[in-house]
Amino acid sequence: MSAQPNPLGGLTKRLIEDGLITAESAEKHETLAKTARRSLITHLVREKVVAADLLARAAAEVFGTALIDLDAINPEAIPEGLVNERLIRNHHALPLYKRGNRLFVALSDPTNRDALADIQFQTGIATEEILVREDQLAAYIERLLGPAEEEALTDYGEAVDLDLETIDTEAEEEEDARAPTDDTPVVRFINQMLLNAIRLGSSDLHFEPFEKAYKVRFRTDGILHEVASPPVMLSPRIAARLKVMSQMDISERRVPQDGRIKLKVSKSKSIDFRVNTLPVLFGEKVVLRILDASSAQMGIDALGYDDDQKALYLEALNKPQGMFLVTGPTGSGKTVSLYTGLNILNTPELNISTAEDPVEINLEGINQCPVNAKVGLDFSAALRSFLRQDPDIVMVGEIRDIETAEIAIKAAQTGHMVMSTLHTNSAPETITRLRNMGVPAFNLATSINLIVAQRLARRLCSCKEKITVPANALLEKGFTQKELDVGLEIYGPKGCDKCNGGYKGRVGVYEVVKITPEISKVIMEDGNSLEIARICQEQGFRTIYQSALRKVKQGLTSLNEVDRVTSGH
Repeated sequence: MSAQPNPLGGLTKRLIEDGLITAESAEKHETLAKTARRSLITHLVREKVVAADLLARAAAEVFGTALIDLDAINPEAIPEGLVNERLIRNHHALPLYKRGNRLFVALSDPTNRDALADIQFQTGIATEEILVREDQLAAYIERLLGPAEEEALTDYGEAVDLDLETIDTEAEEEEDARAPTDDTPVVRFINQMLLNAIRLGSSDLHFEPFEKAYKVRFRTDGILHEVASPPVMLSPRIAARLKVMSQMDISERRVPQDGRIKLKVSKSKSIDFRVNTLPVLFGEKVVLRILDASSAQMGIDALGYDDDQKALYLEALNKPQGMFLVTGPTGSGKTVSLYTGLNILNTPELNISTAEDPVEINLEGINQCPVNAKVGLDFSAALRSFLRQDPDIVMVGEIRDIETAEIAIKAAQTGHMVMSTLHTNSAPETITRLRNMGVPAFNLATSINLIVAQRLARRLCSCKEKITVPANALLEKGFTQKELDVGLEIYGPKGCDKCNGGYKGRVGVYEVVKITPEISKVIMEDGNSLEIARICQEQGFRTIYQSALRKVKQGLTSLNEVDRVTSGH
């Protein structure tokens, strides 16, 4: 395309003629755009002076180039790694596809010849521009690369003053002495990753070194997604920076280490990260678990219990003694369920003590004891000590052995409420697991009040769409003919720019079993998990799978997600 004289002046003139902007406003915004070091087109759209579609059409006519709908481009066709992230962000230009010996680059400003020249210089491939709308281009770049650091801070409300409170100054100075001084890119990259993970609602961050690549993955809604791939040569610097922030020994790379990071995202809100390092073949893998204290303050209504299950939960919680057990695999939300109950019980009249490995979230007014096996303070030792501290309610992070189980049951039988977790798949299997540990059936039948087995299913985004499922398939899944007759609507994921593949957030799915006299009788007779499950069904307690089908019926999740979290039964 041949250069045109004073092209932006021509575009400005066109906008004034079309009545989209006044001459005075145009002059003012041209100055502001230069001050902000961005193109006039980008400035006008971001400041909402001119609508993106009207501005793009005007630019296409002024510059005589075709306007392409970026949303119609197949994301899989975009060449990954061909152009580095710095060039894409600095020039606000995105390589879309390669055809023959030419690379087609999306621009919202047709006068941005520097972008084409710099990308051509880096890739060695001739470049050609494609004109697109500014808002579509910005959204596409953010979707592919994640928001820039300043955007991530702005997106998180008041998070404009980043304050990493737990940096050890001496350790940081030692690291600075060991390494090249310009650590700013690494610092900015890690800060951006932490804030992006919070913004996305992720639960874990994985920083993973491999032989020829370095990967950063977030676990969002229970699923791992790769979000960044910085240069592999930065692997030791990234690990060292995270260890400094976590107050670990940066000189020790041979053994795993544990630490914490406290990230202040606003004047009134901070989020903790539990950090663990692990020596692997090509460096140190670092995993961060996000510990958001607000998750423990959600309240029972936000957890997803059905009304009858909620009533059973609260009834058991308010009993003066007995055991309240929450079971499920790692990552199923057991901690949040327990913390929710503890918050309900947390009043000045009650003495509450917890033994946790580790203490994930600080709860004001509750005595939280971190277990430390190295010094002999395990769950059983902590629980034994609790009983000499005049407790009303004790929470044991997990029942792992017969000693802990026996002390917990003794506490439950002597006037204390005991809350704990186990790693089992269902409520009936919890009884079997405790029996296999060696706990007498009589003690189980007389001390356990309630067992909650749970999973977390991904919640459908508001963009969900109705899908057609054959009636026989729905019947096989467990729906009844009566439900089909009244008009059962099944939804599936669609996907939009606000969700992850059609899902956004998670919803709890529960099996809540109250130990009734009938169930106690089966336990006393040493019935196996199948016999206990049968009597639970007769008593009207829904399995996790049956509860999950209810979530499908309510339009909260999909059939595929039910199969994923419940193994299809």
